[in-house]
Amino acid sequence: QVQLVESGGGLVQAGGSLRLSCTASGNIVNILSMAWYRQTPGKAREQVARISIRGSTNYVDSVKGRFTISRDDANKNIVYLQMDSLKPEDTAVYLCYADSVTYVDRMQYFTGNFWGQGTQVTVSP
Repeated sequence: QVQLVESGGGLVQAGGSLRLSCTASGNIVNILSMAWYRQTPGKAREQVARISIRGSTNYVDSVKGRFTISRDDANKNIVYLQMDSLKPEDTAVYLCYADSVTYVDRMQYFTGNFWGQGTQVTVSP
């Protein structure tokens, strides 16, 4: 199976920065795209940023110019979210998502989508 593990969340003052990391592990052959979502109580889960296998990116309007998603050069199964100029409204649980993951299990190929467990980001005023 495939597991996603996030790290890098925490408490920061408004205007500060954080860098989130997500590592996908397992017998992974390929990942079509990876994304960061965020969720706050009472609100729908929101896609913050996405990066494709070819490196194309897209962002929700509220984070454009402040957040940067990237994949590790050496290990394409690691994705980062650099968050700068943080605002209190960025406070949320941030979740990593891997889309269309091809992996090997018991000598067979499977494709599936996977979520990480989430990491809390809190931005104080």
